[in-house]
Amino acid sequence: MHTPPRRGRCGLLTGGRPVVSAVIPLYNKAPYIGRAIQSVLAQTEQEFEVIVVDDGSTDGGAAIVEHFADPRIRLITQENRGASAARNRGIRESWADLVAFLDADDEWYPAFLETALDLRRRYPGAGLYATAYTIYNPDGGRRVASIAAVPPTPWSGLLPNYFRSAALGEPPISSSSVAIPRGVLKETGGFAEGHWWGEDVDLWGRIAFRYPIAFTWRVGAVYHTDVASRACTRIQPVPENPFVASARHAIERGQIPPEMLDDVLEYVAAKQLQTAARNIQAGRPDLARANLAWCPTRLHRRQKIAYSLMALIPAPWYRRYRHMKAVLAQH
Repeated sequence: MHTPPRRGRCGLLTGGRPVVSAVIPLYNKAPYIGRAIQSVLAQTEQEFEVIVVDDGSTDGGAAIVEHFADPRIRLITQENRGASAARNRGIRESWADLVAFLDADDEWYPAFLETALDLRRRYPGAGLYATAYTIYNPDGGRRVASIAAVPPTPWSGLLPNYFRSAALGEPPISSSSVAIPRGVLKETGGFAEGHWWGEDVDLWGRIAFRYPIAFTWRVGAVYHTDVASRACTRIQPVPENPFVASARHAIERGQIPPEMLDDVLEYVAAKQLQTAARNIQAGRPDLARANLAWCPTRLHRRQKIAYSLMALIPAPWYRRYRHMKAVLAQH
């Protein structure tokens, strides 16, 4: 058992528990981890602890964490097991009843924790508390994520339908704009390990099966797409998004309310189409065809037809097409 943190003057931890535990998984993000930690230290809510889980980094990121003298920051090291294992380790090591997550290459705006705690105070029965987030693009442009099926800004409240929102627009929840009660994390089993892509949306979906989701248009985080090493930019085959398996099991066991089922299936279809596109790009049309075999959709039928046709093209032909397209783009 680890010793609970202590709080002294100016909000430092003593005998009591912190109000929020901030968990940051770290793997080879040395250029960005300092920025992430600084964004936590700049919060208007100062009753927190920061748990950085170094998941076998080889670029010196852990040394950067150690340079911070704030006693609220803890560094935990482990062998490389993936982001889900790092987040789950951080959850186990945390002391607060509310756990917030921040990717090492993203950052929070100063009022993020204050906003998450306000949502929890107003909606204590929710399973998850999320804020809107800014997307920072490689060209330096910023925009607020385009989230669908939500009342217009400045609305905040319980999402009318998480799965419809997630199926029609950009994700209403990012892995850097969310806080989850410890009890909910324990009940749902935390992040599914053994996956490098989609493990975060899998957890949000499993929580949404059981609980309402609280959301505010108040922007709380910056999602950096300008970081080249993000997992979402990897063009690598993926047999299936983990949420698809979670949804399939829940449907088979009758765990999804009938009024939710159509929207869950549309969200499943959106994830299957996303995965099929990745597999086509990775030269695995066979996996794309398997994704499209269970893709029940009315809203994305044109996209499904297009991907189904692309998945019929032999992989060598598709790779040759992509090569020619890249060559032409350079001239």
